[in-house]
This record gives sequence, C-alpha cells and structure tokens, in this order.
Amino acid sequence: MRIAYPLAITASLALGAAMGLGAFTFVYARGASYLGNDPASCANCHVMREHHAAWQKSSHHAVAVCNDCHAPPSGPRKYWVKAVNGFNHSYAFTTGAFAEPLRITASNRAVTEAQCRRCHRDVVHMMGVADVSCIRCHDAVGHRVRE
Repeated sequence: MRIAYPLAITASLALGAAMGLGAFTFVYARGASYLGNDPASCANCHVMREHHAAWQKSSHHAVAVCNDCHAPPSGPRKYWVKAVNGFNHSYAFTTGAFAEPLRITASNRAVTEAQCRRCHRDVVHMMGVADVSCIRCHDAVGHRVRE
C-alpha cells in the first residue's frame, strides 16, 4: 500500500505538468484562434504570412476564406481535419521539419478538390468530367506564392 502512494504522487505530478505545458502551449500559440473562421489566424505562423497575403490578392478573397477551401464544410470531419492539420502544422513549424516551398499533402489536396467541386458543382456538371483535377490547372486561384 505504501508503494502506491509515491506512485500516485508521481503520476499526478506528471499529469499536472503535461496539462500545464499543454495549456501554456495552446495559449502561447493562440490555439483558440484556430477554432473559428478568421483567415488572419492562418497567418499566426510567419511561414503562412505569404500565403495569407497572396489570398488577400486572389480572386477568391471576396467569396472564400481558408476553411472554405481547406476544410470540409461542416460536421465532425471539418473539426477532425482542422485538428490533424493544427497538430501537423504545430509540429512542423516548431521543429522546422517542413519543406519549402510548402506543398499540400495528398489528404489536404483531396479536401481542397472536394471543396472546389462543391462550390463549382454547376460548372463541373456542365463539363461532365468527374475525374479531372481542378487544382491541376487552377492551382493559383486561391493563393499563388513564389516558388
């Protein structure tokens, strides 16, 4: 019984430290800003500022924000994609383990492609081509940055 007591204290301290570090990181990284839909939150990291500036000059600036193209429209999947991207971006930008210029991942490309097709479904339907990538020809529509 005496062995359990120090183990419980050690486990409590470790859990408390992890929760404290997690809370500090969330506040320091402005984590709450990513729960909304404000494009400025995408520019919290200096690596994304150029993408944000390019979006402000793009044809989609008046009709779409980052989440409209880079996240599913609603429901649990939207927040799952945002959570996974948030973790991946935090890890990459904290460790510096990312390639420049930034490249969209295959899963994010699929989300973006689906969003193109959702917003432009009338055009896609008129074209009658379901298997051609929108991004292949229109990669600069949302935000073109230097390469």
